[in-house]
Amino acid sequence: MQTLIFDSTLKTVKLYEGEPENSKVLITFDDVPTVKSAQEGFYEVYQRPSEYANSIPVARFPIANTNMYIKK
Repeated sequence: MQTLIFDSTLKTVKLYEGEPENSKVLITFDDVPTVKSAQEGFYEVYQRPSEYANSIPVARFPIANTNMYIKK
């Protein structure tokens, strides 16, 4: 089971191999305005490439084996 932590204040996402306090970070995303729950059973991470651009999806993680926490 992997863990995705979305920090809505810092606009970052970190994906951990398991529990955050006991595992390594697999990937980090910056400039993330939102993480959405897609209809296909995935969490989608969106990134804004520049201040004036629209957000685009950059990664998908299956809901079935991903715990997601939202920090403020």
